Amino acid sequence: MTDYPKPPFPQQAQPVPGSQRKMEPYPDCGEQSYVGSGRLSGKIALITGADSGIGRAVAIAFAREGADVAVAYLNEHEDAQETARWVEQAGRQCLLLPGDIAEKAHCQALVDKTVERFGRIDVLVNNAAFQMTHENFEDIPDDEWVMTFDVNITAIFRLCQAAIKHMRPGSSIINTSSVNSDMPKPTLLAYATTKGAIANFTGGLAQMLGPKEIRVNSVAPGPIWTPLIVSTMPEEEVQNFGGNTPLGRPGQPVEVAPIYVLLASDQASYITGQRYGVTGGKPML
Repeated sequence: MTDYPKPPFPQQAQPVPGSQRKMEPYPDCGEQSYVGSGRLSGKIALITGADSGIGRAVAIAFAREGADVAVAYLNEHEDAQETARWVEQAGRQCLLLPGDIAEKAHCQALVDKTVERFGRIDVLVNNAAFQMTHENFEDIPDDEWVMTFDVNITAIFRLCQAAIKHMRPGSSIINTSSVNSDMPKPTLLAYATTKGAIANFTGGLAQMLGPKEIRVNSVAPGPIWTPLIVSTMPEEEVQNFGGNTPLGRPGQPVEVAPIYVLLASDQASYITGQRYGVTGGKPML
């Protein structure tokens, strides 16, 4: 059992979108620990939000399982280059794709550039997300509400619609939902609402794409130690982050990555339309 860090954590507020390089303790994305076994050999994956956090952990795991990876991210260039270094160290190709997935044209460009480089997409991981904390409902700005939906759910619709024409039977779409889809945190109202939408979208899309033999599932993380936390949550919440779970700590990105590997692999050939919680013991019923 790895002795992962428990709160309290040091003060470390960052501006949005946050940088993994500046976090303490540094998130574990499996750089030193994840060992692959060829489960994704020869596959091509496009992963959004893969510069850091869960996305980076998934990129590293996929590469060590044999996949080439397209890494989509906003503008965290140094973090993204670190992800690329680990992917390439695993002997796989990495394509870095910066830009804002809130823009329709960029969603199409991500798919076009991935297909131009690799010829197809076998696995699409919709992981990028935006959130902000508000104590009062009336304090949520209208434009921030719209942006949260554009990044968290509308981009998923656009990326899936663009990608499926380049996906063969047996391909996989994996969407990152959240424990908030089942237990909405009121101070993250916009984010939690989009995460519920992702769970519902996943279940519906899985049924629509079943005849094409394209599987669609979602992963619902609980409190995971990523840059999103230190850049969007109040300092006191950051210091005690994850302490209220049965395991008494936040999860590390590396602890979430294995379920993405399973869902991307041919071993999950009869799994579709499902939501998998990685919550540190918080129930999802």
